[in-house]
Amino acid sequence: MNAAPSENTLVRHTATCHCGAVALGVQAPARIEAHACNCSMCERTGFLHLIVPAHRMTLLRGEDELTEYRFNTRVARHYFCRICGCRPFYVPRSNPDGFSVNARCLDRATVEEIVVIPFDGQNWEANAAALGHLSDG
Repeated sequence: MNAAPSENTLVRHTATCHCGAVALGVQAPARIEAHACNCSMCERTGFLHLIVPAHRMTLLRGEDELTEYRFNTRVARHYFCRICGCRPFYVPRSNPDGFSVNARCLDRATVEEIVVIPFDGQNWEANAAALGHLSDG
């Protein structure tokens, strides 16, 4: 008899940009908690944040197809596929030691559920500390 995985058990997910040129692997629970930020960038791109420590994300292919965009403080590093324009991941200002994977880019075969948690990025300075722990461990 197989036991159901606990909420803390990590599974290997894959994510790709729209055209598939960029692919990455990420270790996260099957039940994803993703933050929906309302800042000017995330709201326009529909990004759902799955923030993980850097050692839990691996770029599998497409490094040469990525282009980078920085704005405002220039700390966050937003990566886009230069072919299709999709943003599958980035290095967030709130977690510069980790990655934020776009949960919308995940292959749904390994995703049990995505729970969306609102995040007030329009008031980023007052709320950013609430995300800081997500790249720990």
